[in-house]
Amino acid sequence: MEYRFLGKSGFKVSALGFGAGTFGGKGPLFSAWGNSQEKEAKHMMDIALDHGINLFDTADVYSDGESERLLGLAMKGQRDKVIVSTKSTLRMGEGANDIGASRHRLIESIDNALKRLDTDYIDIFQLHHFDAMTPMESVMATLDHLVKSGKIRYIGVSNFSGWQVMKSQAIADRYGYSRFVANQSYYSLLGRDYEWELMPLGLDQGLGAIVWSPLGWGRLTGKISRNKPIPAQSRLHETAQFAPPVSDEHLYKVIDVMEDIAEETGKTIPQIALNWVLYRPSVSSVLIGARNASQLTDNIQALGWRLTEDQVKRLDQISQTAIPYPYYPYWNGQFTERNPPAC
Repeated sequence: MEYRFLGKSGFKVSALGFGAGTFGGKGPLFSAWGNSQEKEAKHMMDIALDHGINLFDTADVYSDGESERLLGLAMKGQRDKVIVSTKSTLRMGEGANDIGASRHRLIESIDNALKRLDTDYIDIFQLHHFDAMTPMESVMATLDHLVKSGKIRYIGVSNFSGWQVMKSQAIADRYGYSRFVANQSYYSLLGRDYEWELMPLGLDQGLGAIVWSPLGWGRLTGKISRNKPIPAQSRLHETAQFAPPVSDEHLYKVIDVMEDIAEETGKTIPQIALNWVLYRPSVSSVLIGARNASQLTDNIQALGWRLTEDQVKRLDQISQTAIPYPYYPYWNGQFTERNPPAC
């Protein structure tokens, strides 16, 4: 296993992490993700640990807390080997304060997560989304308090825009609060929006990316291609409405090239997809959300080898989509100071 620094924290995590969203199986979305219960969750954790994976990611909303509870049961007796990452701020009940990042909600969320996980501290805690109704001064002060209390050790974000991250970091710098060191983001060969703003921001501000859905929401599992429609048992039938969109033609064009590279390398489509993401700038860890031991062991084989320069270039070219303003590289040699682009 390869270990990398989580941003500029000085803290190392495994290059591959385990996404425990497959634990629990409660609710229409999460039951489609997976339904691992206590015995299987423990088995999956043991396989991951045996291969050097130490980062295990969950969230309070995953199966209404069941994912955290089962992760806690699975790590009993081996807490010292496990880096626990969890998230909060999405709605967890019908109450007026069961959503968001207020001081009340964050403190209550951490206390509840600690109980479900049956642990004294959380290694990495991330805000699951930006709360526009709570001043970031309050959010950062509360997170700093939780770090100083020993309940959490490192903080991060998920699903934030660049300006939201930067505003938070500026407030932390102004008041001497703990800074974000992790950014859990969607990034895959089918979704490269992370590169436009969040990647350069991460490099500048010292945030390590923890990548979710590196297989493009289950589209890069090798079960779908131009000549193979989505299988009847695929979770995409139930979950595609929640997924980042991608056109069929773009999907098939990317998979066509991946199939060629699979023949050249002897690797599987998921292994190629994971290997490409693993070596992108700013990436600290890539989460694999396996539903069973077979998927997990196959995905782990994404490490220990590298795509060639030519293979990476081909994947880069086929997966690239139009870059929006103002990120389009106007000043990359196509234009000069005397010949600016038309307004």
